[in-house]
Amino acid sequence: MQLIPVYRITVFVPPAHLEALKAGILAVDALAIGDYREVLWTAAPGLEQFRPEAGAHPALGAPGELTSAESIRLEFSIPRDAERLRRVIVDGIHAHHPWEVPAVFVDEAVFPMP
Repeated sequence: MQLIPVYRITVFVPPAHLEALKAGILAVDALAIGDYREVLWTAAPGLEQFRPEAGAHPALGAPGELTSAESIRLEFSIPRDAERLRRVIVDGIHAHHPWEVPAVFVDEAVFPMP
């Protein structure tokens, strides 16, 4: 078994935008692990809430208003490479996500390759 250092990236997205976001991410990275490509995990819709402050330009809701919306958790991994991570986040996620500030989380992990 080989332990491959990876970034595990989690992003929450409204269901109507899931496929466009996946396509945007895959346009900048194949998300390959071993002999598999386009490796992603999705979790059933949950509920996201936020209250934009003055100066925000939300795609949903209004400044000062508590807003909630369905969102899907999308996760994937890439080898630990800072430039690759930047491309995936900037060109793949931010460029294709409907929110002004997408909820994106990056963890360092290892992927056990048999």
